[in-house]
Amino acid sequence: MRSPKLAALELKRFGRGKLPRAALVALLLLPLLYGALYLWSFWDPYSRLDKVPVALVNADQGASVEGKSIDAGAQITKKLHASKTFEWHDVSPEEAAKGLEDGTYYLSLTMPADFSAKIASSSGADPATSALQVRTNDANNYIVGSISRTVFAEVRSAASANASRGFLDKIFISFSDLHDKTAEAADGADKLKDGASKAQQGAKEIADGLDTVEEKNGELTGGLTKLNTAAGKLETGTKDVAAGTQQVADKINGTASQVRPYLDNPKQLADAALLVADTAHVVNNHLETFGKKAPAAAKVSKQAAALAADTYSRTCTGAAAKPLPVACADLKKLKDTTAEAAQLAGDVDALVKDSGGDLAELRGQLTDLEKQARKLAAGAPGLAGKLDQAVADANALNTGAHKVATGMAQLHTGLGKAADGSEAIGAGVGKIGDGAHSLDGGIYKLVDGNGALADGLHQGVDKIPDYDQQQRDARTEVMADPVKLANQSLHKAPNYGTGFAPYFIPLSLWVGAMVAYMLIAPMNKRALAAGASPWRIALAGWLPVAGLGAAQVGALMSVLHWGLGLEMARPALTIGFLFLVTGCFAAIVQWLNAKFGAAGRILVLAVLMLQLTSAGGTYPVQTSPEFFNAIHPYLPMSYVVEGLRRLITGGDLAPVWQGCGVLVAFTAGALALTALAARGKQVWTMDRLHPELSL
Repeated sequence: MRSPKLAALELKRFGRGKLPRAALVALLLLPLLYGALYLWSFWDPYSRLDKVPVALVNADQGASVEGKSIDAGAQITKKLHASKTFEWHDVSPEEAAKGLEDGTYYLSLTMPADFSAKIASSSGADPATSALQVRTNDANNYIVGSISRTVFAEVRSAASANASRGFLDKIFISFSDLHDKTAEAADGADKLKDGASKAQQGAKEIADGLDTVEEKNGELTGGLTKLNTAAGKLETGTKDVAAGTQQVADKINGTASQVRPYLDNPKQLADAALLVADTAHVVNNHLETFGKKAPAAAKVSKQAAALAADTYSRTCTGAAAKPLPVACADLKKLKDTTAEAAQLAGDVDALVKDSGGDLAELRGQLTDLEKQARKLAAGAPGLAGKLDQAVADANALNTGAHKVATGMAQLHTGLGKAADGSEAIGAGVGKIGDGAHSLDGGIYKLVDGNGALADGLHQGVDKIPDYDQQQRDARTEVMADPVKLANQSLHKAPNYGTGFAPYFIPLSLWVGAMVAYMLIAPMNKRALAAGASPWRIALAGWLPVAGLGAAQVGALMSVLHWGLGLEMARPALTIGFLFLVTGCFAAIVQWLNAKFGAAGRILVLAVLMLQLTSAGGTYPVQTSPEFFNAIHPYLPMSYVVEGLRRLITGGDLAPVWQGCGVLVAFTAGALALTALAARGKQVWTMDRLHPELSL
């Protein structure tokens, strides 16, 4: 029986019942479910990034530059919401930190409080770099963090370009200002040239005038010397006057200090003066009677004193004094008083006798005393004021005399200095005159230099650019972003799913072949028992699965194209290439199952893992460890992935033809190895009858 007939018989048994038919349908749809579901889930994740929740914190407080308000944080926030790159949530810093930790947000973008201020500083004297703060949490999702780095790099570039535009625009404005100011300077240099010419003429006149000043200053010095001599004499005289006034003031102040206590109570002084006047008047009126009665009074007083002394002696001395202590005390006072009165009376009598009895002079003195006392009583209220005024006048005179003396000393010193200064001025004026003559010659040179300066400034104005608004904008745009990224993709994949299709399609076809050989025997047992040719046995076991694989390719690519929208640059070649792929995978899986039996199924999974990790289906294989780089050229899926990329997205077909050759070689080699395994299986052993492992 030929191999195709054996293959047909193998497939025919799936139509004998509902369960086998369901298993056949499952075999056809398994790669579809495996590959299509994977690609569907990965088809275009970047188009749905606006569903990824991201915290946006705008803590920017804004800034002001030259009267203009800058709020870069608000501008970026507005643009981010409009871009819909992510699902932006405006939150506080605390909410962002909490949400990033508990998984509410996948990442956070923060614009700090000084964001605008630092951007604005780029056009100032102390520029500083601002920073957008991005925080990720790989514990939530690693891929989102990787995507965000690309997205935020674009945001950073845009923000940096906006910041540098203000700085560069100010530079170009400064060029225009410099042009205008240089033009003004050129005009000023012309005026300076004219002014220097006038200054040169004035310098000559100043030099001539200083010569005259030097001559006159000599005369002034002589006059000041004479004044200085006279001032020395005045200084000596005023010092003598001040010494005299000081003595007068000291005496007046001393006398006033002694008299002032008696003048503090003018009423008492006036009353005392009146009392003296009245007493003098009374005494004067009774002076004659007093002279006549004085001797008799002295005599009687003496007799009274003697009687009192005798009474006291008899009464208060000896034993008689004890019963009368109180009375003795009074008698003692009486004795003492009469003794004093007798003495006073004797003194008065002696005074009268000494005057020779002539009281006319005393009467005149008492009359004069009465007049003076009454005059004193009348003038007592004003005596204190007159005394103070006299003291103040004396002190003022003394102070003035000292000031005059001091002033004359200063005048003398000043005139001496003035004379010396005048002499120095004469010398200085001579030097200034010499300098003025030199200035005359220097300004002449300045006139020539100003002319050259004016010519140079006029030439410089023509060389300094003067940009208008349109020219500034064009240059600012170029310098703010001098290098554009001309991103041109050859044979660009329109979405993520298209890019990964070359990886997931062969994966699903390998799984389809692997599951198919779980239901279909890799070698027909009847053919083995009948001793059929090993090649016939190998082809009979391979053709059913290869045919199912072709059906799987048709179903899978139909769903991917019409269901998910997979566009292929070369559809017919893609389908043909996949037929070759599924035939190759079927041959390899068949051989592993035929050769190793139940263990072969484990080997099929191991070979799948090796191919997936070394095919370079996601990252370039060069980024993988050396082991995977080493096995990469020796596994068929490496060539399948490379060929499908060229067939789906376009490009040179050389890798496709190379892949076809590799797949044909693997298919032929696997079938040959299966034939060898079939030859060995035609001999029955105890291990085949009782296998150690059965799956």
